[in-house]
Parts: sequence; structure tokens; C-alpha cells
Amino acid sequence: MKIKLAYGEGQLVVDFPDGRTIVIEPTATAGLPDERAALTAALDQPVGARALRQLVRQDSRVTIVFTDITRATPNHRLIPWLLDYLSSLVPRANITLLNGLGTHRPNTRAELEKLLTPAVVENYRVLNHEPENLAAHVQLGVTRDGTPALLNRHLVEADMRIITGFIEPHFFAGFSGGPKGIMPGAAHLRTVMSNHSARNISDANAVFGVTEGNPIWEEMRDLALRAGPSFLLNVTLNDERQITGIFAGDLIAAHQTGIEFVRRSAMQPVGELFDVVVTTNSGYPLDLNLYQGVKGMSAGARILKPGGTLILAAECREGMPANSPMDKMLRSVSGPEAVLALLAASGETRPEQWQAQILALIQRRANILVYSSLPDEIIRAAHLKPCRDLAATVAETLKKLGDQSRVAVLPQGPLTIPYLKPNANESEK
Repeated sequence: MKIKLAYGEGQLVVDFPDGRTIVIEPTATAGLPDERAALTAALDQPVGARALRQLVRQDSRVTIVFTDITRATPNHRLIPWLLDYLSSLVPRANITLLNGLGTHRPNTRAELEKLLTPAVVENYRVLNHEPENLAAHVQLGVTRDGTPALLNRHLVEADMRIITGFIEPHFFAGFSGGPKGIMPGAAHLRTVMSNHSARNISDANAVFGVTEGNPIWEEMRDLALRAGPSFLLNVTLNDERQITGIFAGDLIAAHQTGIEFVRRSAMQPVGELFDVVVTTNSGYPLDLNLYQGVKGMSAGARILKPGGTLILAAECREGMPANSPMDKMLRSVSGPEAVLALLAASGETRPEQWQAQILALIQRRANILVYSSLPDEIIRAAHLKPCRDLAATVAETLKKLGDQSRVAVLPQGPLTIPYLKPNANESEK
């Protein structure tokens, strides 16, 4: 059976064995018939807040946080529509657009123009968040472990904060969107590293689909609220990148409404674990690099038999990226157990160690292969195995395992949260 996998800006068509393959995808959701009208309605009838037009004044200083190049948020539609809505309410000079990079690299002007449209970049103040610039932040107390809680100055000092983004399952924060737009989106690296510590990452509740009781998400929420009231504008998307829902209003209440919408489509029950799981990283832009690819691996690993084979199909046009903190860490050790030993021994959180830690934990129970545009050397440097022929690799693996072996395919990767049904000895998460 031929299955289309999300890969880069297109699709990868792979032939899988008939009768031994199960496809696991989010429940199909139609796009909104009029996205712009739906956005205006959401801004005027928000969840848990007054209409946005009632919250801004002519003298309001407005900071709008938007997601960076690695996220699928349709900023090129949302941001111009939002700015048009605000145009009669607040002067253009009072509006700052802040790229919520978290700890990612700054985006170039060309990338910002692609994200926001050239007209927006030309006519508004657009800034990249600076996660390592202490002067660009304001301290609002400390984190749970005593680290300074530092948030972007433009965000904190604004009279009106509008947090835009995209709600999808997240492998250790439960769901993206909501308070994640502020923390880590607009937080200092030290604050992010405190939240993403090895202890928090290893918590049983730091998984897909869980927010309440998840120490990472709960601290994100608490730190985001310290900035003051924020107005949320989050969307959900289908596999054609059409907007399926718009969730505006109170940062937490509107996000919770969006979470439940996503949960209904993304949570997919299965009755067994699989010998082989093939997953993606939901295509561009999330599969830009191997660092992000850990998300797709995490989704697939949820339904993989211990010792099974996990194959990630992700383009990774930007590499690991090269010389990133994760790349340097993985090249400095002999394998996944050495990664975990290093983190346990140091007690100090390092940039990007959370991704290396999660990858190492998956490697403990899985044989991981990567199908990508990457040279074999880069894949092996991450202690992974290159795959150059997906169909042949799956067929050969199943042949070795016998006639009863089966493969599960997640064409949309981490946009799907597969889980074992309760009667399959695992409670739903």
C-alpha cells in the first residue's frame, strides 16, 4: 500500500506491505470556510476576556509575539489580519512584533518577510527575541529552582500583550501554544534551561497531551502570568495547513479550549505495540533540522515494542544544525548512555540538553534510523543509523521478525498522539 508521508515542503510516497501496515493519523478536520471572518469574530467574542477592541487604547503600547520559522503557524495570514483589525484602534508606531524564538537562532530579514509578508516587515517594528542578552529582559522573581525568571523587556513593558501561535501536541509540554508563546518563546536562556532541566524532562507527566500536573507546563503557565494579562490568538491546522479553529481571549482559558479541540482529533487509540514504527516530523517547517526531529521520534516511540525499530523520515535541510549545543554534546560522547550519565553527573542544565536527553531515553528502547537529506556522517554523529530506502528497510525488518510482525505509520508525525487503549495495559494519557 502506498502512503504519503509529510516530508519537507512536499510528500514522500512509500510502498508499505499490504495486510501488515496500519496508518495512524489525526481525525480529518475541515478548514474554516472564511478564515479571516472567523478571526475577526474570535477577537470580538473571545474566551474569558472582553473583545480585543475594548482592551486597547490609542496610547496603548502593544507587543505581538509570533512564532519563528520552525513553526507551522500561518503568520502570513494571521498577522496582517490582526494588524488590520488594530489599525483603527492604535497607531502603527505603538506596535512591536516580537519573534518568539525561544532559544532558536534569529531569523533573517528574508525569513521574516516570508513569515509576515514584506509589507509588514517594511511598515512595522519587527524584532527577534534575544535569549542570551540579559539587558533585553526583565526579572520577575525566580523559577522553582531559584533561577532568575527573565522575560523579554518589550513583552513585559507593553500595555497590551497579544500572543499568537499554533496549538499542536508537544512531546514534553503537553501541548504547544498558550503560555509557551511567552515561556520559552520570549524568555532568557537561563530561565528556559531551568524549566527544561533533566529532572523536569524525566518527570512522568512531562509527555504529550498532559498539562495539569506537568511540572514543565505548569511553570511555563506561572511565569507567563507574571508578565501580566495577555490576550491569546492561537489557531489549529489540518494537514493541508488550513485553519480549523481559532482560539482567542484569556491566555489560559482560550488555550484550554484549543487544547480540547486538538485532543479530540490528535489522540488516536491503538490496541497493540508495533515491531516497526515509521514517523515523520510533520514536514516543513518542523522537519528543518534533526534537533526538531526528536519530536517525531517521541510520537512514534509511544507505540513501539521494546527493542523495536523506529524510522524517522525528516528532510533536515538545515542539518542538526551543525555546531549547535546538541550537536557538540552528542559528538563529545560515545552514545546515548553516555549522554544520560553526563547529565546525571553534572547536575547543571546545558543548552539543548533536553532534546539530547529525550533522544537518549528513546534510544534505550528503540533501534532508530533516519531517512533524510543529511549525509550519513551527521546521522551517525548523533548515534543514529542512516536509512536510504524506506520501503526496503521496512520490508527487510519485517521479514526477519516473521509473519506476525507489523508496522505502524504516522504520516503526520507528532501531530498525532497514538496511545494504547486501557485494555492494552496502559492508561490513556
